[in-house]
Amino acid sequence: MSATTPADRDLIAGVRRALAAAGDPEIAVKQRAYMKSALPYYGLPAPRLKAELKPLLRDWAPADEAQWAATIRMLWDEATHREEWYAAIAVARHRRARVWLDETSLDLWEHLVSSGAWWDVVDDVATHLVGDVLAAHRAAATPVVRLWATDDDLWLRRTAVICQIGHRADTDLDLLRYAIEANVDDRSFWLRKAIGWALRQHARTDPDWVRAEVSRLGDRLSGLSRREALKQL
Repeated sequence: MSATTPADRDLIAGVRRALAAAGDPEIAVKQRAYMKSALPYYGLPAPRLKAELKPLLRDWAPADEAQWAATIRMLWDEATHREEWYAAIAVARHRRARVWLDETSLDLWEHLVSSGAWWDVVDDVATHLVGDVLAAHRAAATPVVRLWATDDDLWLRRTAVICQIGHRADTDLDLLRYAIEANVDDRSFWLRKAIGWALRQHARTDPDWVRAEVSRLGDRLSGLSRREALKQL
């Protein structure tokens, strides 16, 4: 996606001011340690962060898709604190932007996943932004997700595995099977956990399919993935 209009610098400046003013340095230290984050935190628990962003985003009306994308990109790429990444995702999920969640936005979500490269931001982007694009534009988005399933980037592969969480009966089982099959032999915790999570969630909709997949994969499925997949069965 190519942004041809400037980012909304007023919104970005307002976000930074609000988060800096509301932050708690003691909480910030604990958050950074827990998340093992290279970026520092302002120190806002999730409910407080949401409360600070709500009035800033409530009446925000991006001029067009390009400004929306540019604002996300600037908040993300120029972030000095991790909460600015969370704010960028909130802008991406803005109710006025739903019309722009199509296959052309996948390049932007790929950038967020690859550069974020940690579960807190990756999982949000995967299960909401990528998932919403896939749900609404399957024919165009599926080939991209299939490519991600075999990418060198672990976090793009995790995204391919978990992006259909919440799709329930609309889950593309061929795509889910392909993403799992492509990563089932990887010993990374993040992929083993992702596979188990995706299977566990789909078991709520189709437990027989999940049992059959667990049986089919046999010893290739890690103990962690198997336990997660069968946890509620």
